[in-house]
Amino acid sequence: MAQLRPLQGLLAAAALTLGLAAQADDHRIQHSLIGSDFPIARAVEVPPGVQLVWHSGQTPAPADPTAERFSPAFWGDTETQARSVFQGLERSLTDLGLSWDDIVKMTVFLVPDPANGGRMDFAGFMRAYTEVFGPEAGRSNLPARSAVGVAQLAAPGMLVEVEAVFARPGE
Repeated sequence: MAQLRPLQGLLAAAALTLGLAAQADDHRIQHSLIGSDFPIARAVEVPPGVQLVWHSGQTPAPADPTAERFSPAFWGDTETQARSVFQGLERSLTDLGLSWDDIVKMTVFLVPDPANGGRMDFAGFMRAYTEVFGPEAGRSNLPARSAVGVAQLAAPGMLVEVEAVFARPGE
């Protein structure tokens, strides 16, 4: 792993020289969006020899388990569900010996919200997302990310599912 550090530094320096914001550490090289402060990476590279961890999709826990099963009150709105998803992922990451700083790629699945005129509530998702990856979170490692609208998830009323890929730092 020590042999990769000079190469990573060289790659990051070359990217900065070319005007491409890049940041390197021992298990990932992040290329920032150019001319944007949107909290995702344009691309993330993982050096050879780094172990990748594919995390299954995380869905929300019921916001109010006493509410009618699968009702909007049972799950909560998009923002509530997204916050629950990130809390569940954080617990799983801790158990796996990983952290948000190890994230490489995230895929977000959003279902149209009937309370939002039948459109997915991307703004609600982003409010929860920026609690983890926004400027106030102070996180320098951002994922490459896709967000897609889907017809439905595993249970009626679920509006958010997130899956991710992490790079495990070398031992």
